[in-house]
Amino acid sequence: MSGQSPRGDLVPSGIVALLGTRGPTARTAIARSLGLSPATVTQVTKDLIARGVVEELESVPSNGGRPARLLGLVARTGVALGAKVTADHVAVVSVELDGTVRSSDAHDFDPSAADALDQLGRILTAEIAGLDGRLLGVGVGVPGSVDSQASGIVDAPTLGWRAAQVGPILRHAVGTPVLVDNDVNTLAAAERLYGIGREYSSYLVVTIGRGIGCGIVVDGAIYRGANGGAGEIGHIPVWTTQAEQPPCTCGSTGCLEAYIGADGLLRTARERGIVGTRGTLAGLLRAATSGDGTARAVYAEAGELLGRALAGVIHTVDPEVVVLLGEGVDGWEFWQPGFEPSFRRSLLPARQGLPVVVEPWTEDQWARGAASLVLGSPFDSAGNGGEQSRLVRARLGAS
Repeated sequence: MSGQSPRGDLVPSGIVALLGTRGPTARTAIARSLGLSPATVTQVTKDLIARGVVEELESVPSNGGRPARLLGLVARTGVALGAKVTADHVAVVSVELDGTVRSSDAHDFDPSAADALDQLGRILTAEIAGLDGRLLGVGVGVPGSVDSQASGIVDAPTLGWRAAQVGPILRHAVGTPVLVDNDVNTLAAAERLYGIGREYSSYLVVTIGRGIGCGIVVDGAIYRGANGGAGEIGHIPVWTTQAEQPPCTCGSTGCLEAYIGADGLLRTARERGIVGTRGTLAGLLRAATSGDGTARAVYAEAGELLGRALAGVIHTVDPEVVVLLGEGVDGWEFWQPGFEPSFRRSLLPARQGLPVVVEPWTEDQWARGAASLVLGSPFDSAGNGGEQSRLVRARLGAS
């Protein structure tokens, strides 16, 4: 979180959120992490202690001088609700400030229905009614472009949504702050709070699964682009020797995602006789695991394409590290033989040592990422969440 400079209402809520996400912390470490002066931290924490929000804990050794006192939260300061919208269901979790998932649920959902957003509002309203803690806000992750977290207008071809008024409709339905973003960006937000973003200020989060996505974090802030569509690397045109380029869900042909997304892998597996016409990706993975050379070749070829495409992104953005996530990492051992040589060979010599971290995956991570839009509001010095982030901070600061 270093490099961020919270001001105004960001300061008290930023300190509370930092203690919530990292646990007991010394004042000097708080100042360093949030880019604040020690005097400001002392003044603000004095008020938080007087209000019963923060308390002084045990002392720890310091580098010279008297031992530093740790500060911690007095009690829970609320939860965030996270919802990940897919083509057939909505996954919902409630998450505490430290990233702990308190509850998890899934609801059938038809995004093509005329009242889809009203349905989504009812799902979230029911989930909120079941919470036993104070709600800070709702984060929603969608597989598409979002104009801004604050307004939440969505274009999502895989859901059949065009200029969908997700944010306004849900705010009216649930009566709480609602932040909306691309689902991969939400994973990048979660990494910033709880994962690799604690160590690095510039990184990529790349997902492989139904689609191929990328969340871009530069200097501690998610880069969203002019229209909220940055990171759509699944739609990079890919050259192959195939005479006929496969169609992509975006309406174009020959996109990276059309080859190595879930549908593309399954199409190739069927064409090569690895699975039948009703076969699944699980069948492809079983075949590769059992030693089927043809199945392993499908993954290796996919890894090679991903490596070449990702190298181009590295040269454009120059991150410190890449994180790989998503449903597809279950088979990463079979992607890797194609990915590693292709990726390293395609990089400039100075970038060939770039670390690539593959993290374990659970379905809850999508929705937990959505909740991180809310939990990260106290660090939103770039103002991505606008009024909605301010409302979250006000709730947190009222602890």
